[in-house]
Amino acid sequence: MELFRIKKDIPFMRHALVFNVLSLITFLLAVFFLITRGLHLSVEFTGGTLVEVRYEQVANLDNIRSSLRRVGFKDLLVQNFGSPQSVLIRVPLAGEGQEKQQSNKVMAALAADVPGATLQRVEYVGPQVGSELFEKGLLALALVVVGIVIYLAIRFEWRFSISAIVANLHDVVIILGCFAFFQWEFSLPVLAAVLAVLGYSVNESVVVFDRVRETFYSTLLSANDSSSL
Repeated sequence: MELFRIKKDIPFMRHALVFNVLSLITFLLAVFFLITRGLHLSVEFTGGTLVEVRYEQVANLDNIRSSLRRVGFKDLLVQNFGSPQSVLIRVPLAGEGQEKQQSNKVMAALAADVPGATLQRVEYVGPQVGSELFEKGLLALALVVVGIVIYLAIRFEWRFSISAIVANLHDVVIILGCFAFFQWEFSLPVLAAVLAVLGYSVNESVVVFDRVRETFYSTLLSANDSSSL
């Protein structure tokens, strides 16, 4: 099934200079926002309290967010967990030993404005655990990059591996720059998505490099055949 019926070649390389300039500007802006604004890290990285509640009917997430913001919870995350009736609430760290007070405050706010919630579990992520998760996330990203370099160096040449890492990190840095600019929450699922983007970029680079190598070898063979004649 064809989604697009394009019958002619698109001359991307004719406008290569324009695309390269736009790419460089976007990359530099992303680096600038990462340095100046930074990432808005989620509870998994900064520490906080996780509260899971369940409703008999479909939970209204907007009402839950509004109710919790009215009692003082600013940087919170409210999402469904497994089903429309289950809700996962993450609130930022308020202080050591205050996770019980935070969970009670959450349940009191829900009982007042969005009644019907049943507490399922409460978990506390300390700042040390959050910092450890952040460091391990960065370590996972670094190991992925090293693995890509080794694979491409063995599969093709070391020049291809270096160029692939530059191109792939370009994609990752721009995504992180968007998160820094808009101050979207950077959580563990987002980190997994960034690693997935890196993997798809590697797949694209491998396909391009394979075509480059085939074209190079075919041109070289044609030149040798012409010289032998």
